Amino acid sequence: MTHGRTTDVPQRPEPAPAATPTGPGRDRYLDLLRSVALVRVVVYHLFGWAWLSILFPSMGVMFALAGSLMARSLSRPALSVIRGRIRRLLPPLWAFSAVVLAMMFADGWNPLKDPDNGGTWGVLDVLDYVVPVGAPPYPWHLGTDGGLLDPTWADQAAGPLWYLRAYLWFVIASPLLLWAFRRAPWPTLLAPLALTAVVGTGLVTIPGETGNAITDFGTYGACWVLGFAHHEGLLRRVPRYLAVSGSALVMAFGLWWASGHLGEDGWDLNDIPLAQATWSLGFVVILLQYSPSWQELPGRLARWDRLVTLSNNRAVTIYLWHNLLIMATVPIIDQAYDLPFMESDRASSILDATSTLWMFVLVWPLIALAILMFGWIEDLAARRSPRLWPDGRRKGGARRITR
Repeated sequence: MTHGRTTDVPQRPEPAPAATPTGPGRDRYLDLLRSVALVRVVVYHLFGWAWLSILFPSMGVMFALAGSLMARSLSRPALSVIRGRIRRLLPPLWAFSAVVLAMMFADGWNPLKDPDNGGTWGVLDVLDYVVPVGAPPYPWHLGTDGGLLDPTWADQAAGPLWYLRAYLWFVIASPLLLWAFRRAPWPTLLAPLALTAVVGTGLVTIPGETGNAITDFGTYGACWVLGFAHHEGLLRRVPRYLAVSGSALVMAFGLWWASGHLGEDGWDLNDIPLAQATWSLGFVVILLQYSPSWQELPGRLARWDRLVTLSNNRAVTIYLWHNLLIMATVPIIDQAYDLPFMESDRASSILDATSTLWMFVLVWPLIALAILMFGWIEDLAARRSPRLWPDGRRKGGARRITR
């Protein structure tokens, strides 16, 4: 499984005016969770802090929220729902792929001659940039040291695409999974954990990207099905004390398993599938068990309303572009070394020590720029009128959010 990482909170917006209700079926608590998950992903890829995978398992949360929305949509004919989900996913991916492939080709990459992905199969694998049924190929090192971008930039840029592959397969499998869930909810919920216990622990090894895809499906499958349980009301029928205590036991098992299977990055659960699966499942159960189903963000959270609305309307754009934009902050920071007051060794050492913090500061305006440049493609994919900055505000001051 590929999780891109670089080596290295948006500023608080002004309080939004009083918002109108979001309409039936809208849950601002779930919108808030999605926004927090996206911010956590960006921060994780910036700083690489392993403990963030424990503090807030973003991928499990995002898959659970997507599973809940998928269950709601499947009240309509399954084929049209799958087609609609794929239609919303692909155009933003195509824009991202066009830019990344153009950059890789311009930097000298030839998939026919790539030592890791070369030959006819390497060329065919490029189609995964069009429809992400598998892992798209990319050169592990491109360019030269001291170039505009780090030689690993292609690896970093393509790293998040594993999520789109997993999402696509979950969408395709959802009609069958929901059918099974409605007939045998608990076995369907726990089956992905059993799969992870087999393929995610080395008990059975499936080589290559097929093994990675199956491992991802098992690791996050329980969270996806948990989204079904949330939508179908199963969680509400479980006494809270039982759900929370059971989740605590599952999460404790995850940490215990992780303690005996630490990888190169220590307690990073992304590298320990069974620990990730169990910790994420228990964590998301607690989040959804306490779900207050807000129609509006309450109290002090209301000041984040526009940011939450924007991030939900542009979730695919933010997720696709954030890693490449993190890499883009490096040459921007490098320009600071040429400033006159940076000639001293002390000034340079201070910039060296704080470069990651400057990356954190710079990546948010770059993400905002990506939203302006590419975010409207999400609207076209959803057959809506394109909008440059969909933070929910209309001319009259009312809030509007769509999905």
